[in-house]
Amino acid sequence: MLKIAYKEIYQHPLPEGHRFPMLKYELIPKQLLYEGIISNENLFEPNECSEENILLTHDYNYWKNLNQLKLTESEMRRIGFPLSSKLITREITIMQGTIDCALYALQFGCAMNIAGGTHHAFSNKGEGFCMLNDMAIAANYLLKNKLAERILIVDLDVHQGNGTAQIFQNNKNVFTFSMHGKNNYPFHKEISDLDIELPDGINDDEYLLLMQNNLSEVFKKHEPDFVFYLCGVDILSTDKYGKLNISISACKLRDIFVFELCKKHKVSIACAMGGGYSPKISDIVNAHCNTFKAAVDLFD
Repeated sequence: MLKIAYKEIYQHPLPEGHRFPMLKYELIPKQLLYEGIISNENLFEPNECSEENILLTHDYNYWKNLNQLKLTESEMRRIGFPLSSKLITREITIMQGTIDCALYALQFGCAMNIAGGTHHAFSNKGEGFCMLNDMAIAANYLLKNKLAERILIVDLDVHQGNGTAQIFQNNKNVFTFSMHGKNNYPFHKEISDLDIELPDGINDDEYLLLMQNNLSEVFKKHEPDFVFYLCGVDILSTDKYGKLNISISACKLRDIFVFELCKKHKVSIACAMGGGYSPKISDIVNAHCNTFKAAVDLFD
């Protein structure tokens, strides 16, 4: 059974100007249930991530100051919104959601977090609306508990997974793959194990061919035994910040390819939704729901 992490705190309202992107966390599960793609049995509510597991990835002093709401103004500006205790609770709940998804994926082949994909969080700082890095925390959890040995993080959000690249820059057990807009945030890129930089306006066929060829090669060379997949939908042509020319149908084909590749190689996969900033919330929700539909078709 496909298991999906979702909890009401995912909808925690941010200050004015940041609330629109949060709507999808409420609407995605509602649409999936309404369309009969999933049932309530597919959903589970994660608890809060322990400090022990957070510190597998993040610097103690950074975590302490974040948790005690003692970051400097400069550090908070880098993250992008003011902190609150409820926001920290939301963040560590999402972190546990991705750990739980990894464990469910080992059991059922695939699991998905309706939030997550906080790939701009470094080991010692937050950035770009990301405070802690959920896939890094979950990957380190698997490694520590000897549940995986060769992890592949597939980041197909339009923005480079700079925090993830920094965290695993010296870790031979984790291969970081990021395919992102060359001229998009972050403007100073870190070095992933493989970075594919996309030109503005790239179309469906070019995008899919690049992704398929490079990802197939990574599977051959790295031979992962577990995959984390950050499936942002900010690659869409409708996205306010994406700068690419990718249709919703190509976005779905992207997801299907990643899932089929994992199934072919008998590798478990845990997913988090990442970004999506189209002006119409329906474009964001429909694209994300397509990812869940693709997963259900192959794994449920």
